[in-house]
Amino acid sequence: MSTVYYDYLLTPIGRLLLAIDGQGLRHVDFENGKYPTPIGENWERGAGALHEARAQLKAYFAGTLTAFDLPLAPQGTEFQQRVWLALLRIPFGATTTYGDIARELGDAHATRAVGAANGRNPLPIIVPCHRVIGAARGNKAGDLTGFGGGLPVKRWLLDHEQRHHRFTLTSR
Repeated sequence: MSTVYYDYLLTPIGRLLLAIDGQGLRHVDFENGKYPTPIGENWERGAGALHEARAQLKAYFAGTLTAFDLPLAPQGTEFQQRVWLALLRIPFGATTTYGDIARELGDAHATRAVGAANGRNPLPIIVPCHRVIGAARGNKAGDLTGFGGGLPVKRWLLDHEQRHHRFTLTSR
């Protein structure tokens, strides 16, 4: 079992737990998140191993980084992995819906399964699950729906990206 290095990062949305191993970044967790990650027996505090992840997250929160370039190693089922790859294709400042992702994956009826996989994303912000919103109904824009860091954090992230996006915010 390889060592997982972890550390914390203070951000405008609260303290984040970051964890990495030899394969890549494993976790970005909200301090008061819905699914907290327990520190494992093979985990060791080590800020140095997380230098690049910390630097890129700081740049994101400063509004100077719109796309992350980090080795990622989230653990999940094959379906979850497919959903998380789809999330990585949502551009900075854009939003999409659970249904759009389900259709992109070839099963328009998998909306709830996409939502469940989205909710178990171990790398929020970097794998931008906050960019997924509820489907619009009638003249009403899509609702903000569940988010591991809470809906106020999701709103903050979307507003942050709107403020720092160089073009008009558009849906995918």
